[in-house]
Amino acid sequence: MSEAHPQPLDGDPAARVLVAGASGLTGALAAQIVWRHPRLELVAATSRSDAGTRLDRLYPRYRVPLVLTELDLDTLEDVDAAIVAYPHGASAPTVAALRGLGVLVVDLSADFRLRDLPTYERWYGEHGAPQLLEGAVYGLTELYRDELREAELVATPGCYPTASVLALAPLAERGLLADVVIDAKQGVSGAGRGGGDAMHFVTMDENAFAYKTEGHRHRPEIEQELEALGGAVPVTFVPHLLPLDQGELTSCYVQTTEPISRDEVQALYRERYAGERFVHAVEQPPGLRDVRDTNECHVYVTVEERGRVLAFSAVDNLWKGASGQAVQNLNLMLGLDEGEGLE
Repeated sequence: MSEAHPQPLDGDPAARVLVAGASGLTGALAAQIVWRHPRLELVAATSRSDAGTRLDRLYPRYRVPLVLTELDLDTLEDVDAAIVAYPHGASAPTVAALRGLGVLVVDLSADFRLRDLPTYERWYGEHGAPQLLEGAVYGLTELYRDELREAELVATPGCYPTASVLALAPLAERGLLADVVIDAKQGVSGAGRGGGDAMHFVTMDENAFAYKTEGHRHRPEIEQELEALGGAVPVTFVPHLLPLDQGELTSCYVQTTEPISRDEVQALYRERYAGERFVHAVEQPPGLRDVRDTNECHVYVTVEERGRVLAFSAVDNLWKGASGQAVQNLNLMLGLDEGEGLE
C-alpha cells in the first residue's frame, strides 16, 4: 500500500479484502468501493495481464494507489474475504481454492448463479467446481438478505437478472405472472473491458441493436429466480446494446393471471420496496442518469389500457448490477450495515 495515499479507514478494519481480477471493469470498481469503505481494508488487487501497474494509472478515475499483483494462493496470508471478478469458467477453480483456505468469497461471474448443473452446462460449458453449487447463495440482496448473513460463498447476479427480477418480484411473489416479455437495454461496459466490436466507436456511435435474440444465457437465471418467488413462467428476454458506457434499462411487459388496476399494482410495489435501502418505487419511468454511479435500482409500474402490466427498472450495470451489489452482500456476510461504503 502506498504510504503517500493511505486507505481512509475508520478505526480497525472489520475484514481484510482481496479483489481478484481488478484490471477488468467490475473488478476495478470493486477495488475502488473497498478502498473507500470505512471498515474494509483492501490488502491486494490482482491481475494477470496488468501485474506491475498501479490501479490508479490503469483507471485514473478510481484513485486506488495499489500496484496490481499476480494472484498467488500459496503465499496468500491474512485475507478474510475476496471479491472475484473473473469470467465464467475461469472463476470457479479460484473460488474453490479460496474457500479451501477459509476465505469468504463474493463471486462476480456466472459460475455459481444457476442451481441446476445441467442448466449451467448447457449455457456455459463444463463447471470447474460443481461441489460448491449447493452451498452458494444467490446475491440479489433484497430477496436473500437473511441467507446472505450466513453465507460463505455468494454468487452475485448478472446485471440483466438484477434489473429484471427486481422489476418483476412483487408480481411473482403474488403469483400474478402469466406471460413475461423483457426488453432490456445496456451500455457497452456490459461487454467488459476490451469487449470486441461492442467497444468500437464506429460500431456504436448513433446506433443501437438487439443481440442474442434466439436465447441469452441470463434468461435461465431470470426464470430460476422468478420460479423461486412463486412465479414460474416462461420468459421472453431480448437484450439490446446502446451507445452508452454504463447503465441498464429494462422494460417488462406482463400478462397477469388476474386483472389488477394501476392503483393496486403501484400500491403493491410501494409496499414491497418501502423498507429497502437501494430499491425505490418511483412515480415515473426511470432514466439511466437517475442511477448512474449509484447502487440504486429505480422501479416504475403501471397498467396500460388493455390490462397489461408494464414494469420498468433502471440500474447502473457496474454498480447494482455487479460491484456495488457485491459489496452490499459482503457487508451482510461480515455483519456490517449493508449500505456501508455505498452511499
